[in-house]
Amino acid sequence: MSAVNVLLISTYELGRQPFGLASPAAWLRAEGAEVACLDLSQQELDEPRVRAAELIAFYLPMHTATRIALSAMQRVRALNPAAQLCAYGLYAPLNADLLRQAGVSAIFGGEFESALASAVRAISTNGRKLPPQAQANVSLDRLQFRVPDRTGLPPLSKYARLVMPDGSLRTVGYTEASRGCKHLCRHCPVVPVYNGKFRVVQRDVVMEDIRRQVAQGAAHITFGDPDFFNGVTHAVELVRALHCEFPQRTYDVTIKVEHLLKHAVHLATLRDTGCAFVTTAVESLDDRVLSILDKGHTHADFVRVVSLFRQVGLILAPTFVAFTPWITLQGYAELLDSISDIGLVENVAPVQLAIRLLIPAGSRLLALPEVRSLVGEFDRTALSYRWQHPDSRVDHLQREVERRVHVLLAGSHDRQTIFEQVRRLTRQFIAGTVDPSQLPPIPVIPSRATVPYLTEPWYC
Repeated sequence: MSAVNVLLISTYELGRQPFGLASPAAWLRAEGAEVACLDLSQQELDEPRVRAAELIAFYLPMHTATRIALSAMQRVRALNPAAQLCAYGLYAPLNADLLRQAGVSAIFGGEFESALASAVRAISTNGRKLPPQAQANVSLDRLQFRVPDRTGLPPLSKYARLVMPDGSLRTVGYTEASRGCKHLCRHCPVVPVYNGKFRVVQRDVVMEDIRRQVAQGAAHITFGDPDFFNGVTHAVELVRALHCEFPQRTYDVTIKVEHLLKHAVHLATLRDTGCAFVTTAVESLDDRVLSILDKGHTHADFVRVVSLFRQVGLILAPTFVAFTPWITLQGYAELLDSISDIGLVENVAPVQLAIRLLIPAGSRLLALPEVRSLVGEFDRTALSYRWQHPDSRVDHLQREVERRVHVLLAGSHDRQTIFEQVRRLTRQFIAGTVDPSQLPPIPVIPSRATVPYLTEPWYC
């Protein structure tokens, strides 16, 4: 019997070469499948490959990727109506109903590699058809992972770079040392799928993946774990091994405020093994909002972390959900003032100043009566529940901040300039004197950086 022809498609993964294609590609090729990978963030839809495929699998790790994929699915079905479509990744089970309406016949969440391999075996032995699937398949099995196979993907040089304070650029690789999360933050899309569990990728697999990317030119590695310190011993051993083998390479990780305090003893290890910066999802500096989101930290905790990082000599990159139903105009101004007072303007990516709370299907936020009372219908286009702020000026400010940030970024403005423009705009809203059409032209100022950062801003 001929090999199953599989096309794996990624639409967007934060400017990274998609781990979510490379990892299953290794599994499916081991099953004897003919596998092609297509990253629509870098490549055009390859019509001959679409027409040749028996199974077309879309990787949906995040909200933006899912919205793009739903549009791409229409083109794919028009090109190859006989192909069987499946979707996998974090956002696949969260949007199962919409995906089925788009023609997707199989949906895999959690540890999806083994499920995709089983699907290929089923096609090869079941008349080239996937067996019917009554509901999304979410597996949290402990897998023995395979080394990702990046054959056929665009080179690392096509993806986001690391900008150093001296203006130099470093080619960035991407890998994952774990998946899921042991915590239950209410707004996090990881929670409905993993429900407090996390799974480790074996260290030898991660290291071999890094070796292969270094051979392709990677000078920096991003670890995409939702929280690198979920398995702190695994994480520390891994970065020590990375530094021992590649002492000139740098890396970045994402770690919760709560874990940065609990495992503060390991901050020096991060510094000494080449950690360029640590991303941490602060979300808010308002203790009431942090409690609603069940973040597990307070404003004071975050300030302590900032102090620890300065003592150790590490760079912190906070992220925020700046606009929620519970923030006021004055509260947003206070957030900006706090970021400035703490001395973190250069550390915060400008897009973070415009992020609005997203409430996707399955969100734990929907368990709160105060959230259920404010949300409207599920927006099938936006893939989230609609909500409006009780003060319409806050929604107006959010839209204007988002617009201004994109304009300023396109004009190569530095973070301090963008921050001050946003703060000025906020004060005008509070004073009731804002007229966006009358704002002065934005002068073009060469971008500069005082901390390392990735050229692709953190988004969702």
